Amino acid sequence: MTTQAPLALVTGGKRRLGAEIAKTLAKAGYALALVSHVDKAPDADLLQIIAEQNSEWHAFTCDLGNPENAGKLVSEVTAHFGRPVDLLVNNAAIFGQDDWHGMDVDTLEAHFRLNLFTPLLLAKEVAQAAVGGPRPAIIHILDQRITNPHGDQVSYTLSKQALAASVRSMAASFGSAARVNGVAPGLVISTDDYDAVLEGRLAQMMPLGALPSPTAVAEAVLYLARATDVTGQTIFVDGGAHLKSFDRDFMHL
Repeated sequence: MTTQAPLALVTGGKRRLGAEIAKTLAKAGYALALVSHVDKAPDADLLQIIAEQNSEWHAFTCDLGNPENAGKLVSEVTAHFGRPVDLLVNNAAIFGQDDWHGMDVDTLEAHFRLNLFTPLLLAKEVAQAAVGGPRPAIIHILDQRITNPHGDQVSYTLSKQALAASVRSMAASFGSAARVNGVAPGLVISTDDYDAVLEGRLAQMMPLGALPSPTAVAEAVLYLARATDVTGQTIFVDGGAHLKSFDRDFMHL
């Protein structure tokens, strides 16, 4: 009898950090359900790893900004693969640029719907679908700023702080039904707002004197996925950034 690969559902799993996480999981023998808001192909290097590993995988398109889609998504994934999800990685997020002057009902609602409500409801659906089978692992991708928040991106920061607080609460609520943990990255994949000079300066500002790598974040996810005795914990993979207080987001320093 052939043993089926464990199944990982990764939101925002086709590109950037989500793709890095998916690559590490593919190398570790996971089947992949990759979820994105639009129907686009995964990053080329992720597709290469999937091919090299001969990984079972499928892409799903879902508007994660609508929390009511959580149940439908988990049902579709379960039906396609013919088994429940073993690992849920809540990686997809919206990252707005509002400060406290610009924060309003719309910015708060958009961020909390995608960054908090949908991850929690996906976790609920995954735990329910697994009843009677192996205990699933749920991992929320957080942010180092949850400990020492910046003065920027207020709606985003508040939503990630709420998701971080939910790690312990949901781990206690789920009990033996599911494990819940978090990974809080620092600046791992920069945007066009950064250049080499800025990145070098930021690296020297970190307690470890270096910026973290996306591979390190993915390895932390894999550790928590396999750590069957660990729940309610958050691992910071940020070069020590959470130990310091920064007035503004890194791109403005």
